[in-house]
Amino acid sequence: MIPETRETDFGTVNEALRLTVFFDGQEITRFETMTGALTSEHILSEKTTIKFIGSVYRSIESESFDIQGQYRLSELERDLGSENFGEVLFVRGVGTFLNHARNRLDAFVYNVSHLGQHELKNGAKINWGLRYQGERINDKLSEWNMLDSAGFSIPQIPSDQIILNDVIKAKIRLSSSRYTGHLQYSQSIDRKKEIKLGDSTFTSISSWDYNFGARGNFWDFNDQLLISPRAGITYVPSWFRIKDSTITRINAVLRFKTGVYYQPPFYRELRDLSGNINYNLRAQRSIHFVLGGDLFFKMWDRTFKFSTELYYKMLNDLNPYEVDNVRIRYYANNNAIGYAKGWDFKINGEFIKGIESWATLGFLKTQEDIKDDYYYTYYNSNGEVIVPGYTFNNIAVDSTYTEPGYIPRPTDQFMTFGLFFQDEMPNWPTFKVHLNALFGTRLPYGPPGFERYKDVLRTPPYRRIDIGFSKQFLTRKEQIKPGSFFSKLSDMWLSLEVFNLLGINNTISYMWIEDVNNRQYAVPNYLTSRRVNLKLSVKF
Repeated sequence: MIPETRETDFGTVNEALRLTVFFDGQEITRFETMTGALTSEHILSEKTTIKFIGSVYRSIESESFDIQGQYRLSELERDLGSENFGEVLFVRGVGTFLNHARNRLDAFVYNVSHLGQHELKNGAKINWGLRYQGERINDKLSEWNMLDSAGFSIPQIPSDQIILNDVIKAKIRLSSSRYTGHLQYSQSIDRKKEIKLGDSTFTSISSWDYNFGARGNFWDFNDQLLISPRAGITYVPSWFRIKDSTITRINAVLRFKTGVYYQPPFYRELRDLSGNINYNLRAQRSIHFVLGGDLFFKMWDRTFKFSTELYYKMLNDLNPYEVDNVRIRYYANNNAIGYAKGWDFKINGEFIKGIESWATLGFLKTQEDIKDDYYYTYYNSNGEVIVPGYTFNNIAVDSTYTEPGYIPRPTDQFMTFGLFFQDEMPNWPTFKVHLNALFGTRLPYGPPGFERYKDVLRTPPYRRIDIGFSKQFLTRKEQIKPGSFFSKLSDMWLSLEVFNLLGINNTISYMWIEDVNNRQYAVPNYLTSRRVNLKLSVKF
């Protein structure tokens, strides 16, 4: 990637700003991923089946960049009556930043596992599994940023040094083994119920499905042994409706699941913001409570399915993290607790006969409390809160101590909505159209630095509409000449898709700059505005 120039307008009606950046340098990234697996299944008897699986995975990542950006921050004319409305009024400041990296990662993971299932005399089933996994990690980090926002690097302490930001230097070699196993018991019990309607008797069957078990995990890197019990109940009721002397079954499924779930860290979770490894990092723990159900119903003489789930998760030993552009950077410390709760809905079926569509709606709230975080708020002699770059009197005469408590996690998104709708042209069923709509409320973010309690600002909502057109060929194969090339094809589609049809600027992250007064500005980075994709799919 070789960046050239960038111009971004942002701000509000009262403060309209423009950031112009002239780039030099380039970024070269390379990701190679290789994987392979072998599975062997054996039926020992009518009621016993075992399976052996072996797999390997390797990822080689290279990230190199030297990118210099010389930027100009300008204020725009806001007077609607001015001939220069929207043009640069004056320049607030200029500056330069330089981002450098030479990062290399080589990860090799291999594992062997054994799975089995045995059916007991009462119809119950026992499932078990054992797994060994080896991990070999070689990582080299060399990364730093320099920010020169006033014509010289600040601060100059001592005067003969250049101060760099976010310096990460590390060479890491790790070798470890994981041992996991699980055991589960499941059983289904049917119950019959007789229903009388006039002189007739009908039998309705309800069923209960039970499963409970445990999963164990041991990792020799931190010598942590984990045991997580789990259980679930599924109930298919014998509900029915009587109308006009006709019995109609109400097809529904109810579910409840609970358990303790552990997420043992992988390599990136072990590495903190400075590139150091925490050898004592423990697994994150979550206690789940999930209540859900499905309802099958008739509409327009077609079958639809409505699903919903209500959940609550108690989170302990959390490893806080921040989202840096599109990278996740962990604190590598189990110093937070939290929770996640939400409610999801989905309906799918043939809104247009013969073509399936769906819609989803979800609500979520997830927060965390970092145990050892705090901050001071400083006041000047005028009783004003001191904000660098905004207040003139920056001499502190008083302060207050604050513990932030619960703050939003990076994935805290109150509502998401998705719609996928398909249709076909009348009298031309081989030509189809689909519409995809996505909406998500605002996600949290914050200024650069290691203070998670500041990440309580919110991005604009996410909005996107995609549209696609597809044409199926080879629908009259009987007319194709035998032995020709097209006779060897089973199906062929040509599709044209337009992603982000309306060209909405969706914010993915922010670039932070500061002027000579140390005032910081969050400049949005946008996702791709609009993209057109033409695809030909052929099946032989």
